[in-house]
Amino acid sequence: MSSGRVLWSPSPERAKTSNLGRWCAGHEFGSYEEAWEWSTAPATAGDFWREMAGYAGARWHSQPSAPLVPDPGRPSGYRWFPGGELNYAESALMAPSVSPQGLAVISRSQTRPPVELTWEELADLVARVRAGLVAAGARPGERVAAYLPNIPEALAAMLAAASLGLVWSSCAPETGVTGALDRLSQLGPSVFLSIDGYRYGHKVVHRRDEAQAIRTGLPTVRVAVWLSYLEPGAPVPPGWQPWEAFTADAGPLEFLPVAFDHPLYVLFSSGTTGKPKAIAHGHGGILLEHAKALSLHFDLGPADRFFWFTTTGWMMWNFCVSGLLTGSTVVMFDGDPAWPGPGALWELVASTGATCAGVSAGYLVTCMKQGQAPRKSYDLSALKALGSTGSPLPAAAAEWSYQAVANDMILGSFSGGTDVCTGLVGPSPLHPVWAGEISCRCLGARVDVYNEDGKPVVGEDGELVLSGPLPSMPVGFWGDEDGSRYRAAYFEKFPGVWAHGDHARLTERGSLVISGRSDGTLKRGGVRMGTAEFYSVVEGLPAVADSLVVHLDDPDGGPGELWLFVVLAPGGPVDLPEGLEGEIKSLLRRELSPRHVPDRVVAVPAVPRTLSGKKLEVPVKRLLSGAQPGQVVAVASVADPASLEPFVVLAQQRAAAAAPGPGAGSTPEAPTG
Repeated sequence: MSSGRVLWSPSPERAKTSNLGRWCAGHEFGSYEEAWEWSTAPATAGDFWREMAGYAGARWHSQPSAPLVPDPGRPSGYRWFPGGELNYAESALMAPSVSPQGLAVISRSQTRPPVELTWEELADLVARVRAGLVAAGARPGERVAAYLPNIPEALAAMLAAASLGLVWSSCAPETGVTGALDRLSQLGPSVFLSIDGYRYGHKVVHRRDEAQAIRTGLPTVRVAVWLSYLEPGAPVPPGWQPWEAFTADAGPLEFLPVAFDHPLYVLFSSGTTGKPKAIAHGHGGILLEHAKALSLHFDLGPADRFFWFTTTGWMMWNFCVSGLLTGSTVVMFDGDPAWPGPGALWELVASTGATCAGVSAGYLVTCMKQGQAPRKSYDLSALKALGSTGSPLPAAAAEWSYQAVANDMILGSFSGGTDVCTGLVGPSPLHPVWAGEISCRCLGARVDVYNEDGKPVVGEDGELVLSGPLPSMPVGFWGDEDGSRYRAAYFEKFPGVWAHGDHARLTERGSLVISGRSDGTLKRGGVRMGTAEFYSVVEGLPAVADSLVVHLDDPDGGPGELWLFVVLAPGGPVDLPEGLEGEIKSLLRRELSPRHVPDRVVAVPAVPRTLSGKKLEVPVKRLLSGAQPGQVVAVASVADPASLEPFVVLAQQRAAAAAPGPGAGSTPEAPTG
C-alpha cells in the first residue's frame, strides 16, 4: 500500500477527553501546531517546561531560579533549572491519584512464576534495596552496575540507587562478558548486582561464570549481590552477598535532593566501533521528558497498564518503567517473545490487560508475514495504543496492525534514541495515523529537517535536527570532562544545532518520515536514498525474511555499486532461488525507481545487528570496502557475531578480484547462505 493513507483518526470525544486534549483546551490553543510552537519557541520554551515540572509531579526541595538559562560552557548552550533540587525516584514512587494497594508492577517471566507488586510493596522493596546500598557504604555519585533482566528487582534497585543520588547502569544478561565490561568498566562501579541465569523459552542459560568474570573485571566493586533467579536456593558463590540478605532490612524510604542535572543513570550507545559511548542522563531531564511523553503523547494515566517489550540494556526499559510517573501499572516481561508460540506477546498483552503496549517495528513485520491475526486469538479489547520503535514502521505493517490487532487504537510510531532517552517524533491522541509516517513532532522538541546547507526544509529529505534545547539531552558523556566528545557527537555538523543522525522528511501536514540513519544513507547518482524504503519493499516479499542494503563507493569516482543482502524465509531454499533476484529488481524499479535497483542481490544466513536490534549497515559497508573486521565493529556489540562471517568472506573475495594479476576484474562469488 502507499504511504500517507489515513489508517485511523481519533473520534472528537476521544481527542477532547485525552490528557493532551484537556491540556490544549486549558491553554485555549486552537491547534496542536500552535501548542507545539509555544512549547518550542525560544521565548516560551522555558515557560512550557516550567509547567511540565508541575505536570510531572516534580517535588522541589530547592526552587530553581529559572527554567532555562544560556550557558556557553555547556555543549547544548543552556542550563536547565539552575538551583533546583529534586529526585526522580520520589516522583516515580509518589505518583498522584494512586492507591497504596493498587498494582504498580505486573511481571511475567519464563524463569519463575508471575510477580505482582502493589505501590506499597514496591515502595517497601525499594526501601530494602536502599538500606542494602547504605549498608554497603555507597555514597552519592557512586555507580551501581547491574547484570539483571527486566524484572521488578531491577526496577527497585534503579529507584533505590536514584533515591540516594547514586548513578545506575545496567546490561541485559544476554550480553557477553566483553560487551558488559566494555560498558560497565567505564564507570568504576562500587556495587554490582547479578543473576545466576535465566530461561529463554525452552533454553536454560547459565550465567554464573559470566557474572564472576564481570565482577573480576570491575576492581572498584566493594559489594557484589547475587540474585538466585534461575536456581532459587542454590549455593551463592563465595564473596557474593545473597539478594535476600542484602534486602533483609526494611530501612526508611527517603530521597536525597539532588541538582536537576545530577546523573540518574548511564546508557550506552551500540558500540559498533570501539567502546560504547557512556551517555549520562539527569534526574530532572528524564523526569520532565518522560512524564510529558507518556502522559500527553501516549495518553497514560492511573487507569492504564503500560507494557513495552524490552531488555534492561535498551533505553526503552528506562522509558517503560517511567510509566510509574503517570500512575500507570508497569508490565514487565522476561523471556522469548516467540515461545511457546509466535503469539506469545499478544497473549501477554491480553492476559495482563495492557492498555498501551510497545514492540519493535520488526516484530510487527514478522507477525504480518506469518499471517498472524492476534485479535481473533486473544482478547485485546483493553488495548488503546500500540507503540512501535527501533526502526521505521513500513506502511504495510501499519495497515496490518489495524486489520489484525485492533481497529480503534493509536498506532504510536515513536522515534528518538538512547542519546535523548525518548522519542523526538511520535504519536498523539489528537492526530490521525498515516501509513508510513510518524504523526507529529513531540511537544517541547524543536525538531526540524535540514538540507546539506544547514537550512530547514519541508517536503524534502534531509537531516533530522533539534534546533532548540531539550531537557533530556545528556548531562554529559562519562569521563568526557571538557565535553569535547559530546560536542563532536552532536553539535559539529551544524554548529549549535543537535544533529540527531536520522535521515528524514517533514511533510506539509507536520508528520515525519524517517528513512534510516544518516550515516547509512545511500547516495547514488547524486541522489540520497534512505535504506528504510528498500526494506519496506523487499521485506514485503514472502520469500524474504530480512534484508540489508549498502552502497559501495568507487574510489576512482565512478557510480559505485548497490548491494542488497537478503535473508530467505525459514523453510525455503538456502541459496538465492532462480527468479527471485529478477523479482526483487522489478519490484524496486516499479515501487521506488530505477535508481533503487541493486547491482547485486546476495543471500546471507542473517543480517548483522547490534544487541538492541539495529542493522549494522555502516560496518558492513566499511568491511566490504576493504576495512579489517576489527576496525569496523566491536564483536561484543553484535547480537550474533557469526552473522558477520559471510561478509568477511565476501570482502576477501572482492579484494582478491581487485588485485592485479590473473582474475583481476572478475566478479567474486557470493558466499552461500
